[in-house]
Amino acid sequence: MSHAAFATLNLKPELTANLAELGFEGMTPIQAQALPQVLDGKDVIAKAKTGSGKTAVFGLGILEKLDPKNFSVQSVVMCPTRELAEQVAEEIRRLARPIANVKILTLCGGTPLRPQADSLKHGAHIVVGTPGRILDHLEKQTLELDDVTTLVLDEADRMLDMGFQDAMDDIVDEIPRQRQTLLFSATYPKEIAAVAERVMYDPLLIESEDQHTSASIEQDFYRISDEGERDVAVRLLLLQFRPDSTVIFCNTKRHVKDLTQYLKSHGFSVLALHGDLDQKERDQALVRFTNNSVSIMVATDVAARGLDIDSLDLVINYHIASDSEVHVHRVGRTGRAGNKGHACSIVINKEKHKLKRLGEYLGQELETFGLPDTKLLNQPTYKAPMSTIQIDGGKKQKLRPGDILGALTADYRIEGNDVGKIQIANSWAYVAVKNDILDAALQLLNGGKMKGKKFRARKI
Repeated sequence: MSHAAFATLNLKPELTANLAELGFEGMTPIQAQALPQVLDGKDVIAKAKTGSGKTAVFGLGILEKLDPKNFSVQSVVMCPTRELAEQVAEEIRRLARPIANVKILTLCGGTPLRPQADSLKHGAHIVVGTPGRILDHLEKQTLELDDVTTLVLDEADRMLDMGFQDAMDDIVDEIPRQRQTLLFSATYPKEIAAVAERVMYDPLLIESEDQHTSASIEQDFYRISDEGERDVAVRLLLLQFRPDSTVIFCNTKRHVKDLTQYLKSHGFSVLALHGDLDQKERDQALVRFTNNSVSIMVATDVAARGLDIDSLDLVINYHIASDSEVHVHRVGRTGRAGNKGHACSIVINKEKHKLKRLGEYLGQELETFGLPDTKLLNQPTYKAPMSTIQIDGGKKQKLRPGDILGALTADYRIEGNDVGKIQIANSWAYVAVKNDILDAALQLLNGGKMKGKKFRARKI
């Protein structure tokens, strides 16, 4: 539910007008609680989940006091993953539209250091990146943080989970002590409290009231008698509900890999997301899932961080999370943007203590159910509705979404509503198309030209 209007804040008029143009109708709970404090210059700890509107909190705080004429780094935003950093940078760019010449750089691994260093030579106002890559640039003296006035630690709990503690501390040591520090975290364990004590000055702790309830997310708990039933249980739930988009959380990489292989062997459209993937594999996995060319993603909690899907139909907990806050964060990935959500958790008999602890945390008695009828196993599986095409050209070749859409629809064989999400990176682009027009789309892209050039296209 939306709260007060952004016009009630002490924001520059052009920023407020831009928010209206972008469709921000009113503040989310975390925005209503935290933004006035951020704009007042206070250090803030915000306990808020992904999808709560937290990026606008620190983005607007950064832009309100930004000096566009000073081309030194004035704000640093640290994120746990490249995907989240890119999402954050893109959102800040949208918020910054009315301010001329604002330069926002993304500094993440998976891409060469040299082009990033060259960009830094020309100056930047805001740096968004992962701790490891930001520290690389500090050590090579290609990044200076002497003029930073705002430091943001986004999803700080996951940065600690992923082992970034030392890198974060080293970066903070290079930033002036006279600054505003904003820390955002889905959970607030003692480790985060310790970070806050070290790097913040008299911070305000704000907890978002926007908690998922039984009204927004339906939670079902299914009991099984032994470990060997987990895979079949997942298969039954998928066939019962037949969701377009599902994330399945496992507690270990081994379970992620094994379950993914099991579901593939039974004809499901599924991929895995875990720490053993290289950056290119991870990028492609996320692209295929977010554009509906894969319907199921199996992931660990750490690997799934930064995954931002508004229309996730179902979350399945292959294991009950050991931490109740992690469970809430998992299920909070469905039922977003005002939609009804659905989460299913598989519970073995010997995990009753975990269920009881979770029920106490949620303030409700949790009931378990038997699995759906095994006759469902005779039903055919379902496929994702889209396929993903990779094009060997991107921003460096001046490609834009309109060029790709135009190439696909120029001869009227393909209609605009047959084309899904288009994503453009520096050297390649991805476009989702409906399965039944995949061959035609590949012929058009490989046989035609965009920007007067031919580009290779292939299904991934």
